[in-house]
Amino acid sequence: MRINVDKRSSTKSGAKTQAKQAPSKFPFAVELPDAATVDDLKAAIAAQTKTLKPDRQRLTSGEKKTVLECSNTLAKYGIKDGDTIHVKDLGPQIGWQTVFYIEYFGPIIFHYLIYNFQHIFYGQTFEHSAVQQRVYMLIMGHFIKRELETAFVHRFSHGTMPLFNVFKNSAHYHVLSGLNLAYWIYSPASAEGTGLAAKLSNPLLLAIFSGVFLLAEISNFIVHIKLRNLRPPGTRVRRIPRGFGFNLVSFPNYFSEIIAWVAIAGMTRSLAAVFFLVVATVQMYFWAIKKHRQYRREFPDYPKARKAIFPFII
Repeated sequence: MRINVDKRSSTKSGAKTQAKQAPSKFPFAVELPDAATVDDLKAAIAAQTKTLKPDRQRLTSGEKKTVLECSNTLAKYGIKDGDTIHVKDLGPQIGWQTVFYIEYFGPIIFHYLIYNFQHIFYGQTFEHSAVQQRVYMLIMGHFIKRELETAFVHRFSHGTMPLFNVFKNSAHYHVLSGLNLAYWIYSPASAEGTGLAAKLSNPLLLAIFSGVFLLAEISNFIVHIKLRNLRPPGTRVRRIPRGFGFNLVSFPNYFSEIIAWVAIAGMTRSLAAVFFLVVATVQMYFWAIKKHRQYRREFPDYPKARKAIFPFII
């Protein structure tokens, strides 16, 4: 099967940059077996261009610019001998696993430094209150859990992402859940001996909020294990998740994450915590809606009553 390959033209402001990066050998043709996959086509393009590695390629076909997903056969998209495929250079890439390591490591560093080196950030030393000590343990545990899940649990459907995105993604975690939360939550305003600390350190409230947080974290971990088990090692297989929260929403991991941060906001009653909760919830809402629609398009038998992120609501 002979497939013609050409570069996708762009009218966006980044077109000049893309033109500099894209190889000048277009258009050209590659020979592939009839049962070839998208991965086979990307490998053939990489061999032809020498510089356009598979992870940098975004392949589309037809007037609708249908994106060709890895692991699928070309026949699935109705591609036949003599058809033309367009390729776009996505630019330098970075592995998703590496991105996760960077994202979650930032908050760990910020919380550790601000909690333990008060004189540098506040110009004084003081004794942390019970609520500050509890929140520190919970938040550090949360992000350490994330790092361990990245190393041993997650199986990624996409191998890489554009290098620039690591800075955008990391800002959310490093600034909002790292520097922002740590600076205000561990401040002298709620240190031991203050009136605010006396209100927040109520043992019953600490126990309730801590319990909610831990239940949410355990639920989140269980969901991640179930998602891992849906995808065989070394593949990008996608299946309909079921059981443990999935019967209600498509993304119970996002829902449990929101509940965990609700507990932190309730425990600290900090505007910084509420602000992060709102931003994180909005971001996860958009992720969930987008992925929920993808599920419905991909699987005709996807449960119709299942919501995206909030049970019985959205």
